[in-house]
Amino acid sequence: MRLGSALTAALAVAATLPLTGTAASATTGATSRLATCQEKALSVHAAPGGQRNVARIDVVNNGGRTCVVDRIPAITFRGLDGSAEAVPPAGSGPYELSPGERAYAAVRTADPAATEGHVVGSLSVAADPSHPGVAFRAAAVGMPEGVHVWIPVTTLWQESRAAADSALADALG
Repeated sequence: MRLGSALTAALAVAATLPLTGTAASATTGATSRLATCQEKALSVHAAPGGQRNVARIDVVNNGGRTCVVDRIPAITFRGLDGSAEAVPPAGSGPYELSPGERAYAAVRTADPAATEGHVVGSLSVAADPSHPGVAFRAAAVGMPEGVHVWIPVTTLWQESRAAADSALADALG
């Protein structure tokens, strides 16, 4: 897995980019004063994404207050260092979730037929890097032969499942 060099390059690019995103993730003074969502107030889900190497993820704020998570979901893979890179490259920033609000993202791993990379039994999703996250077995995300990992990518949180799918398709061409 070449996450080290790819992640370093992505972080270098991200450092030069302004924070952008949906209206819900705008970095206003009010957003920056909101507390990070407590993990116990969130529900994180993962499901097959319609392609053999794509998973859809979402997070719901079940708490009674508006809070923020990082705009980049933290997707890690069992036993491997590093996490999925954001596409397009982006730096950390707040993504606001109102009570009951759901945010969506999509993660793409390697094609199951690929000979490069590693195969792992699960992936973990955290709405914010300060949270340990929730592990999902490969079969639960539509990858019964294991999650094939080679330069995995994830979208930023989006307002709809369609927007997450579109963001992934746009980023990968």
